[in-house]
Amino acid sequence: MDMMKAVVMHRFGGPDVLSCEDVPKPVPGPGEVLVEVHAVSVNRTLDLVVRAGDYGAPIKLPHILGVDPSGVIAAVGEGVTERAVGDRVVTLPWRSKPVGPLDAVGMQHPGGYADYVTLPAMATARIPDGLGFAEATIVTRHAPQAFNLLRDRGGLKAGESVLVMGAAGGLGSAGVQIAKLLGATVIAAAGAPERVRAALDLGADHAIDYRAEDLAARVLEITGGRGVDLVCENIADPVLFPKAFHAIARHGRLVTAGSHGGGEVMLDVKRLYLYQIAVMGSIGFTHADVEASLEVAAQGKLAVLIDAILPLAQAREAHERVATREGVGKIILSPKL
Repeated sequence: MDMMKAVVMHRFGGPDVLSCEDVPKPVPGPGEVLVEVHAVSVNRTLDLVVRAGDYGAPIKLPHILGVDPSGVIAAVGEGVTERAVGDRVVTLPWRSKPVGPLDAVGMQHPGGYADYVTLPAMATARIPDGLGFAEATIVTRHAPQAFNLLRDRGGLKAGESVLVMGAAGGLGSAGVQIAKLLGATVIAAAGAPERVRAALDLGADHAIDYRAEDLAARVLEITGGRGVDLVCENIADPVLFPKAFHAIARHGRLVTAGSHGGGEVMLDVKRLYLYQIAVMGSIGFTHADVEASLEVAAQGKLAVLIDAILPLAQAREAHERVATREGVGKIILSPKL
């Protein structure tokens, strides 16, 4: 039996539950491909929260994390015609239909913290020439969701204003750039001076350090007292969420897809109805959103922030670094290091 290296968790808990082990190399079934992994990102919710046992859906143990591996197709299963050995591909966050990470690699199925991973051929997208594996992983993980939140759910139009929370994180940094591509005025909010600088470097028109400044007051100052047309919220912090909500203009909107700040927040219902604000949550996006995001990145119009690329064997350290919130950009694991 062929073997491979993988980071396996046999129980829920802290980073110490992650163990680099020899496990059987998977074989692609009908309609599946075998991907030799080159990069996979470490995500606060879909990795750290899952590892801790606090995710909202059941996870079967033992388990291999990693929802967004990218790499090269090493083998194809019966019936696969749309992909071939040697294709450079990235993983999409669904196995059956494009509704979000509900039946996904790294969640309900073994993930990409491994030398190899199997998944349906339809759950892959080709990586355009000129785009690296780490970059493709980050783009696919966050940019399609940002397109969905800002353009599709939030209806962001050219000339409108948007407040992007967590603007130096994976989703937030994509949101800053996509909002600019859509022609909006972007106010980026982040929690440290270096993160504020990173958001400005990505093209934000204004930036706020919400740990050092009053978020709502600064937004109202920047917008002449009006507030923003749209808030893109992906933190759900009990202190920050009400401030972001208070910064929304009359007839404004709030879109959200994230809860690593706690997930339970106070909502000012009086302001909600008096200002006629719409609040929308979404985890969905389409295959077309993924392909568009990858093409934009390949054209140099969408940059990604990478804090570090670590060997697979340093998965524990990677989780510890993400938990500290000190870096700027994503942590990537690579079996090729």
